Amino acid sequence: MASQAVAPLLVFGWGNLSRGDDALGPLCIEQLRAAFAADHRVEFLDDYQLQVEHALDLVGRERVLFVDASLICPAPFEATRLQAAQDASFTTHAMSPQALMQVFCDLQGVPPPPCTLLAIRGERFELGEPPSAQALAHLDSALQWAKTWLEQTAEQADAPTCMS
Repeated sequence: MASQAVAPLLVFGWGNLSRGDDALGPLCIEQLRAAFAADHRVEFLDDYQLQVEHALDLVGRERVLFVDASLICPAPFEATRLQAAQDASFTTHAMSPQALMQVFCDLQGVPPPPCTLLAIRGERFELGEPPSAQALAHLDSALQWAKTWLEQTAEQADAPTCMS
């Protein structure tokens, strides 16, 4: 069996399409996947939540962009460089990106690739609700930022570290 090369860039969004603005992560992935369909340097993944198994998705990457909806970030979005850290989410079903990065460190024995969290401001997360008009406007702004991130090179990223 021939092994397939890992795309150097990973964009990973999570959320629930059935919970209003919680759909922002997967909706962002859907639109970026369509816009960059021919770009073999990037892989797009989406799921309901981050889980420990997703640490393996970081292997072989140059950079990773995590995308999620947020109630606490400023509008329209916030992009934050992440560092590996064990936190309270480490033992739960839904992990933080920082805890996922720490699992990568623990498994691989090396720092994870540079990771950034793109948090998109949401307001309503009720079950069965569609995304709000305001959240969709925030998504449009975040998409422009994410497209720029995808077009940049790895040289702009600082190397992350693992917690001991």
